[in-house]
Amino acid sequence: MARIRDKEIGMDAKPGRPKIGKNPRKVELQRLYTREGKSVREIAVHLGLHPDTIHYWLKKYGIKTRSMAKRSKLRKYKRSTLEKGVKEYGIRGYAKQLGVHENTLRNYLKSIKDNK
Repeated sequence: MARIRDKEIGMDAKPGRPKIGKNPRKVELQRLYTREGKSVREIAVHLGLHPDTIHYWLKKYGIKTRSMAKRSKLRKYKRSTLEKGVKEYGIRGYAKQLGVHENTLRNYLKSIKDNK
């Protein structure tokens, strides 16, 4: 519904919330997300937008998002090393040594077992 002032000067306004800022370009999102490997939050801060907006445009542009397991700190360790550490120190103790939560370690081990 257009406001009365807009109608007086011959403009038609669209209903809904007014748009603030600009949409990110596809090339820019591909560069930041895919090539530079930045997170959605980092891109949102860089562009001055909300993370939900970044997710929306990634989906709209058809840019495939990364799973959380691929971004884990644990991806630099071999599966055998992680399993050996868990046997030696236990899941809680080894997770503490690695600087991650025990559920993170547990879920990561489960995900790499499912993929193999």
